[in-house]
Amino acid sequence: MPGALTRAGATVLPFFLCSIAVQAVAEEAQVEARQQEHVQVTATRREASAFEVSAAITVVSGQQVKAGNPDVLAEMLRGLPGAWFQQTTPGQGIPIIRGLKGSQVLHLVDGMRLNNAFFRSAPNQYLGLVDPHTTASLEVLRGAAGSLYGADAMGGVLNVLTAEPDIDAPGRSSNGRVYAAFSSADHGWGGRGELSLDGDGSGLLLGVSYQNRDDRENGAGQRLAPSGFRSRSADAKYLGALGERSELMLAVQVLEQPSTPRTDELIPGYGQQQPSSAEFEFMPNRRSFAHARYRLHGDGGWLDELEIHAARQVIDDDRRTRDLGSAELNLEQNRSTLDGLTAQFNSDRDNGTLVTWGFEYYSDEVRSARSRLDLEAGSMTSVSPRFPDRSTMDSAAAYLSVDWHPVPRLDINAGLRYSHFSIRLPAGEEVPATRLSPGDLTGDVHLVWSLGEETNLAANVGRGFRPPNIFDLGTLGPRPGNRFNVVNPDLDPESVWSYDLGIKNHSGRWQSEAFLFLMDYRDKITSVFTGEVTDSGRTIVRSENRNKVRLYGLEAGFEWQFNPDTAFRGALNYTRGTEDDGAGFSEPADRTPPLNGRLAVSYRASDRLELEAAVSFAAEQDRLSARDIDDPRIDPAGSAGWSSLSLRAQWQLSDDLEIGLNLDNLSNRHYREHASGIDAPGFSAGLWVNLAY
Repeated sequence: MPGALTRAGATVLPFFLCSIAVQAVAEEAQVEARQQEHVQVTATRREASAFEVSAAITVVSGQQVKAGNPDVLAEMLRGLPGAWFQQTTPGQGIPIIRGLKGSQVLHLVDGMRLNNAFFRSAPNQYLGLVDPHTTASLEVLRGAAGSLYGADAMGGVLNVLTAEPDIDAPGRSSNGRVYAAFSSADHGWGGRGELSLDGDGSGLLLGVSYQNRDDRENGAGQRLAPSGFRSRSADAKYLGALGERSELMLAVQVLEQPSTPRTDELIPGYGQQQPSSAEFEFMPNRRSFAHARYRLHGDGGWLDELEIHAARQVIDDDRRTRDLGSAELNLEQNRSTLDGLTAQFNSDRDNGTLVTWGFEYYSDEVRSARSRLDLEAGSMTSVSPRFPDRSTMDSAAAYLSVDWHPVPRLDINAGLRYSHFSIRLPAGEEVPATRLSPGDLTGDVHLVWSLGEETNLAANVGRGFRPPNIFDLGTLGPRPGNRFNVVNPDLDPESVWSYDLGIKNHSGRWQSEAFLFLMDYRDKITSVFTGEVTDSGRTIVRSENRNKVRLYGLEAGFEWQFNPDTAFRGALNYTRGTEDDGAGFSEPADRTPPLNGRLAVSYRASDRLELEAAVSFAAEQDRLSARDIDDPRIDPAGSAGWSSLSLRAQWQLSDDLEIGLNLDNLSNRHYREHASGIDAPGFSAGLWVNLAY
């Protein structure tokens, strides 16, 4: 494999110096429209310009998701400022934000927590259970956000905002769309159908989606089997005005992957002559989400807006596993039921001060069972479950954030949050009864200094934390990398201090941002080798508060509107990390992304045709931790650098019909993105069609 990969550090470095890129634009009037600042809600929990807030923000639109036809939503962050995409198997994928991942990053759907009590602090499948094609906007806040978001918001916050009906249209109307897509590298096809009934103060949006991906073909022409998966989803959202100043939203989302193979467990990895497992399937994985939101627009004074959310999320993480050479088949049922209630108040004072405050309560119960079938004897027995059955994790929090302008050019935002947790693990065969009640006071300060109408200097300091969850405290069983986890119910919370300094520019045809960041991460919960091995040959590990990590780097992104028809866009990301065990031993932080980025140029050939050429790239990553070296997903000699060229065309054939052609990895490079469990696709031709009605 290494010989087929491109060591790209020297070949792409000159491109980094300009880091510019691209988006197609229309005529002069359309140019101005496309230069409007992104309006986001995640950084401040209210609508605000991404240019005016201090935070580093990455935004992906629903139009970009439609054109990209991703396996999973996190794939859309590939090559954007501040993010690295990791994929263990095609039905899964996560972002790595400032070197942190999994439960070290808070994931939200429409502002409510996706992170649950068994959310791993490592690559996991749960964001893959959110339908990409419901997305109106994907927002990533980079850096700790402890005051507004609390637990898990250490590396950042990822918020998926789903589409809503248009209730402001005059008169009643019905419309919808049919979307279909195909990609050749995995013979994958899928689609979505939507129907919207809206106008005159109320609306209903209904949708169904389906994906069927076959085994992926890499750049060496190999079919990576098994790697195919299917998913099916349905969603409904009602939005209605209750009066002149209030509205109610009701929504339901369901997505199921009936059977998704764990590819890295079933195909030999680096240093392996044979795979770790004979069988390993998530079978099924399912997410159900019911959500209600009440919004009241005040008339000034102490209340400008009140927003109340109530939601229930149920995630089923069922599995079918069997170690290589074993006659024992394990059948698991794992379920998290997460209930949430939040209330937020916004006030815009007469002196220009903005006050945001609120309360949150979440309650999560984990049900877990495991049985073992002896394939030779035909007998079934009940064995210890993956998690202690009926474990619970409850939390309550209150927060306050104030934004004010002490002098005309300076904006200061500061916030505090107190969070209290109640975590209970009932006694089991492998786990003693455990009760933990951690509490934490987090806060942050954000500054924006205007250097002029077109340039802002931003600085952010914040503290984030993560209490141990049920996964950390009580997981028993096989783990990736040929490991076997034993429980440790005696863990403390993790914490991080996050610092960054950035500059944002928004001047005419040029937009850019660049941030330097530092993350000081303490009491990291990490897997520690016990020195023992299971009968099947898996290395036994347990979680401990062992290490401290220092991560620092650079994130930069640029857009340049060269002329009304030609545009450029680019991104550059660099992260470096060191992990210290407190006893004098130091090594590179695990799964640290390499130097990476993307360059693109787009051209509007006519009013209806847009073309784009883009190159994505990553340098070699040979700064590996001991855990990286032992991980069969990562080449122990280091992940080779690579570059990949793509071409895209998009035709607006009529007002109702749109067609796109995507040609990815044109040179058919054989490579693997660092820390992923499967090779990237080889050359792939993709076609998508969107018909509105």
